[in-house]
Amino acid sequence: MRAYLTAILMAGTALGGAAWMGGGALAQSSSPFSGLFGGGSRAEGPVALDVQVSGDEGGEDGALTRRIRQSLLVTGALDEDRTTGQDILAAARGDYARVLGLLYDEGFYDAAISITLDGIEAAGVAPLDAPAQVARVVVAVEPGRTFRFSRAAIAPVAPDSEIPTDYASGEIAGTGLMRRAALAGVDGWRNAGHAKADVGDQQIVADHDAAQVDSQIALAPGPAVTFGRMTVGGNQRLNERRLRKIAGYPEGTRFDPDELETVRQRLRRTGIFSAITLQEADDLGPGDTLDVDLTVVEQATRRIGAGAEISTSDGALLSAYWMHRNLLGGGERLRIDGRVKDIGSETSDRDDELTIRLDRPATITADTTAFVEAEVQQMREEDYDEDTATLGFGLNHIFSDRLTADIALEYQYSRVFDANGRTDFKVLALPAEVIWDRREDQNNAKRGFYLSAEVTPFTGFEDTSSGLRALGEGRAFRSFGADDRFTLAGRARAGSVFGTDIETTPRNYLFFSGGGGTVRGHPYQSLGVEEISGPGGVPIKTGGLSVASATAEIRMQVREKIGLVAFADYGRVWTEGSFGGESGDQTGAGLGVRYDTPIGPLRFDVAGPVSGDTGSGVQLYLGLGQAF
Repeated sequence: MRAYLTAILMAGTALGGAAWMGGGALAQSSSPFSGLFGGGSRAEGPVALDVQVSGDEGGEDGALTRRIRQSLLVTGALDEDRTTGQDILAAARGDYARVLGLLYDEGFYDAAISITLDGIEAAGVAPLDAPAQVARVVVAVEPGRTFRFSRAAIAPVAPDSEIPTDYASGEIAGTGLMRRAALAGVDGWRNAGHAKADVGDQQIVADHDAAQVDSQIALAPGPAVTFGRMTVGGNQRLNERRLRKIAGYPEGTRFDPDELETVRQRLRRTGIFSAITLQEADDLGPGDTLDVDLTVVEQATRRIGAGAEISTSDGALLSAYWMHRNLLGGGERLRIDGRVKDIGSETSDRDDELTIRLDRPATITADTTAFVEAEVQQMREEDYDEDTATLGFGLNHIFSDRLTADIALEYQYSRVFDANGRTDFKVLALPAEVIWDRREDQNNAKRGFYLSAEVTPFTGFEDTSSGLRALGEGRAFRSFGADDRFTLAGRARAGSVFGTDIETTPRNYLFFSGGGGTVRGHPYQSLGVEEISGPGGVPIKTGGLSVASATAEIRMQVREKIGLVAFADYGRVWTEGSFGGESGDQTGAGLGVRYDTPIGPLRFDVAGPVSGDTGSGVQLYLGLGQAF
């Protein structure tokens, strides 16, 4: 017996209100139970669901059984506590098609499906004859034989197309695999510039005697296409000329779907829009050009936010910001950040910071943002006080989603009060930073890596030294176990200031260790150096000219939203550049709990000192997001 499978590539399988009987027979009858159930909607007691798949190893824990159970509408209804007879019947009648489609995806074309409600086949119950209540639902499936490809052909195929390797003779002939092969073939041609590529023809025949499928997919590439004009709509406050500049639409170049995604990302980065739609024209224009319609929906221009962290020794940190997303009508973003930290600290007084930054996207290129930033700080550390003002302007360029770079020109003035009295530092600096971020999730990474490098050459005025400050950091993440239950995370950081003396280097260019961002279990910035002598030869504690630190964590997910972390941190600070001179180190370790929220895991860590003389007992840390 031969049966033809039609329309399985680009459309789903449809089968409603009927039981599938093996080999292609479709059986449905009028309800023999009309009136017996009474059509009520009353629910009494729990509903038991039993899924039985013939031949699936592992029973209820078998892979196919588990997939069928998860796909059932009945499962969803029970999870949502929709247990009336009408709800259960409606879900069960819809589940014939869902189970059949899943079996087709797995290469089973001889299946028999039975869904009974208290022993009565659901397909035989009319919708108006729903039972008043259902106590037990049984889904019994006999998958039958697994069909395999006798032929798996697709042509013509564009260069570099990623056709699934298991779309081949002798492999399992699932409909899902055939759809993926067809879509991959179409995507291959679109990536090669053929925007209107499609499936031209398909011949798919199932031979039930031999349990084989003959699959032939013909692709229709269509002509090579270039981008035509882009029309825009929906913008109200944003100037259209600036909208086009920000989008960077590549009119006149060869069609590439990745370019359209890049346009979306540029617009999304501005934060101006709540919705962005890029619609390709149905028909090609003169010269095989493709016009595109851009429609945007602007969201509220203003936004505020706040955050908090708490440490038993460092005290509390409170932060807040106010932002305007489209200040002058050209996509300019004004952001004002305020931060107060070390509130109630055991080692220092309160620190205050205020930053004002104006960003202008699409300056020079669509992927370059110009910015102006002003910052004032009032730092009250254990051994010195510092007031700093910084003014700078610069450029940020996005090479890709993963690679970004910043460069700026800034002037900084700082005034320090310590046992030596007052010292002024004045520098003109050219800070530059490159970030390569390959983490899959920035808030809660489970795999990937993060690399950053900062280089800041600076020229000092009057008694301030000139030199170069460099800082690099790397993070790596690897997960394993079922559902990536375990994650190994590591971070290493090293920095140094070259060409200066510690006494004439701006204090905020020096390096410390200790606290939640470096070595937990030791107070914030507790490890520095004592190289600068005050009156009477008494050393003054400052940061060092070199630093290195490392952190290792093992993270374990114990519940859907709850995780545990064990960690160890290490830090060392040197008195001289190039990691020379005298040094001191510290080590801390501890345990933490993570609770997942929509905006990142809530972090609670308990840490204590392992080595070093800066520890002062157990430290507690509470914040949002992983430690790194």
